[in-house]
Amino acid sequence: MGIQQGTQEHEAHIGDTKAIANHDHDLIHEMSKRLDGVWRYDQYIANAEGNGDLQNLWKDLKQQDQKIVERLKDLVRQEIKKGCF
Repeated sequence: MGIQQGTQEHEAHIGDTKAIANHDHDLIHEMSKRLDGVWRYDQYIANAEGNGDLQNLWKDLKQQDQKIVERLKDLVRQEIKKGCF
């Protein structure tokens, strides 16, 4: 019971200290993940040399993620204008 109680106390405090609102953190976190993916697609495209279908898949996914990154950046800008950061 002592271990469980300590765990519950620890879990109760996860996220108590935050520098920005959860939804703004989510935007930044998702944008970071997508940017990493966009960067990684270049390697995937190179790895698929000689396989046009596979290269086209990676290029399409990269383009989609680039559009999503732009949308996320726009939403971050809106949040900054609202004074949320």
